[in-house]
Order: sequence, then structure tokens, then C-alpha cells
Amino acid sequence: MKIGNIELENNIFLAPMAGVTDLAFRILCKEMGAGLVVSEMVSSKGMYYEDPGTKTLLQVNPKERPIAIQIFGSDSKIMSNIVEEYLNPRKDIDIIDINMGCPAPKIVKNGDGSALMKEPKLVRQILREVIRVSQKPVTLKIRMGWDESSINGIDIAKIADEEGVAALTVHARTRDMFYSGKANWEFIKEVKENVSIPIIGNGDIFGPQDAVEMFKLTNCDGVAIGRGSQGNPWIFKRIRDIMVGKEDRPPTNEEIIQMCIRHLELLCSIKGERVGVREMRKHTAWYLKGLRNSNEIKNLIYTIVSKEEIKKVLYEYIASNP
Repeated sequence: MKIGNIELENNIFLAPMAGVTDLAFRILCKEMGAGLVVSEMVSSKGMYYEDPGTKTLLQVNPKERPIAIQIFGSDSKIMSNIVEEYLNPRKDIDIIDINMGCPAPKIVKNGDGSALMKEPKLVRQILREVIRVSQKPVTLKIRMGWDESSINGIDIAKIADEEGVAALTVHARTRDMFYSGKANWEFIKEVKENVSIPIIGNGDIFGPQDAVEMFKLTNCDGVAIGRGSQGNPWIFKRIRDIMVGKEDRPPTNEEIIQMCIRHLELLCSIKGERVGVREMRKHTAWYLKGLRNSNEIKNLIYTIVSKEEIKKVLYEYIASNP
């Protein structure tokens, strides 16, 4: 699959998730077969005003390329400025993705994220100004609409098509649904039928068969996996395997624990032990979900501040739960 001039190994992508798709996790997902990985959301204003915390979100590694950086904002001039002045010169970034789907209250209260679904004219302005200056393919992520009474995702998709967006990711929920209920895959199919640009389906892919069903139902060009990849970077390889007729092989308990330990090591090497251990707690809970006696181990790990202590607990878990 190609997005603009960027050739991708496959059409199974890691969706951006704030606080999740950092450098360490992206590297693991790339190793497990993701055709494209996307950064956490990066504030365009944070970049414009050179916020130190924002800069850390832009750290990338050659191992994860091709890489898309997702930006959010609602000021078209600031967004086009940071693309032209900061992102264009970066040779280690391949694609610029614009977020118009985030439902978080702290994002939409400023008119950013999925709040832009209510402002089609502003959507067009942002896309036009960013694409005009960008030297990299520009992609977009949207939802179905703001709420059930204003489902305008197809109209927004047509604007994206007209303005030269290279690919469009559609999360098949409205903003007011957040992540509840069931994603409406039929809507992804409708969007695909109404535009000419590649459509990436997103929402409720938690296992390999879900991806197969989404491709079959929607005729989408690719799929983006968010929550289904949490504690589960194998999902990309498993989808690829069954799509080429190979047997689906879920990871063993030992493979799960070994991946968790590798994630811990990688995260601490990038962010330092203090931050890495703290941020790894949620990932550990996702890795251990559903395993025997996992609640006891998760509760224990939430009290530990040492990387080596966490590893010791996990190795002991493997020994006692072969």
C-alpha cells in the first residue's frame, strides 16, 4: 500500500493513542509487523511555542519507519507554520497526520480534535493551508460526527478528498460515544463508496478475525488498530498471517511475559528508570489481562519502583505459571 509517495510494507497500522503509542511501543509494534506506526498526538501550539514536553513526543527511531506524526490544533496558521518550519525539514518523519477525532474533553474544549467535525469550513481551511506547505503526505483522522444528530463524516471525507488528503482514517463512532457501544463499520463502507482516497478503518479490532471482517464488510484499504494492540503487539503479525492463509498462533504465556519485560527494558532505556517503571504499570496490566492470578501480580507491580524488582516478579510468575 502507498500513502502519497510512501511505500508501506502492508496495510495494517498502529493507530495513535495518547499516553500509549510512544517510541518504545511503536518499535515493538513495528517489529511485530505493523505497516505504519503513528505517534501520540502532538500539540501544534506546543510545537509553535517550543514546549519542552511537546518536543519529547517527536522522538523517533529509524527502526520504526515509516512513521507518521499526528498533530492536533484548530489554528490553521500555526498548524501550517509548524509543518513548514519544523516538520518539513525532519528527514526522519514520513507522514503528517491531522487529528480531528479525539473525543477527550480537554482537547475538544479548545475546539480541537473531534470538535472540528462541527466546523466544516475550518476543516477545509486547515487542510488546504497545511497541504499547501507540506512536503510530506498529509493524512487525516475523523469520527462519524459530533453526535447522532450531526453525523457529517461523509461530508468531511469529501472535503478531505477535494483538498488532497493522502489517506483518511475513519473511527466509526461519534464523539459523544467516546469508546462505548459498537463501532458502526457500515459507516466506513459508506465513506469508502463516496471518496476516491484510501480509507483506513478504525474501531473494535480486538482480534485477527475482526480485521478480516472489517476488510470484507467495508472494502477499506487498510485498518488501524488502537486499543486492540494494548498489551498485544502480536496482533499485527497475527492479522498478516491469517490474511495470507497461515495458521493463527496466539502468544504463549511465556512469550507474553518476555515481551512485557522487553517493553520495560526498552521504555526505561528511552525515558529513564523512574519514568519508565511508572509508565510501564498500565502496559503490564494490559499484558497480564486474562492470565491466571494476574490481578495479584498487577497490584504488586503498582507498588514497585525498581525495574529489576518488576523483572523479578515477572520471572517468578513465569516459573510458577508455565
